[in-house]
Amino acid sequence: MGKEVERKFLVAGAAWRDLVEAEIRIRQFYLAATPGRTVRVRISNGSSAELTLKFGASERERDEFEYSIPLAEAEELTAFALGRVIEKTRHHVRHRGYLYEVDVFGGMLAGLVVAELETPEDVPDEMLPDWLGREVTGQSRFYNASLALGGIPEIAA
Repeated sequence: MGKEVERKFLVAGAAWRDLVEAEIRIRQFYLAATPGRTVRVRISNGSSAELTLKFGASERERDEFEYSIPLAEAEELTAFALGRVIEKTRHHVRHRGYLYEVDVFGGMLAGLVVAELETPEDVPDEMLPDWLGREVTGQSRFYNASLALGGIPEIAA
């Protein structure tokens, strides 16, 4: 189990694109989603899959458990997905020693770009990069489970 301090931001500019270290094509979906707990399956680059359980209602800190699962089983589980299957490309970008995951969404969520910062400690605002826009931490409509189950949020940074 790992605790994570997670912050989410809309992305305000394209300066991050020159800093990309890696890209991962992701398809993910939810098998269960209630306030304070989710069960998610993520398929990465069409070659590996993980089952993730998250617990906690805090805006910034939750307990997370991740397990590798066979790709064939993950594909089979898509039949049980709640809502839509999310498609996105995740870009790894480093700034001041911290890894940001910039998700560029596709499909019905095209146009949405969200940056996540997951750390063991809280990062002060003055350490954040300039290309981050409005912070949306705690705004459930920007969480992946809500994106899978609900409508499309406004995306103005």
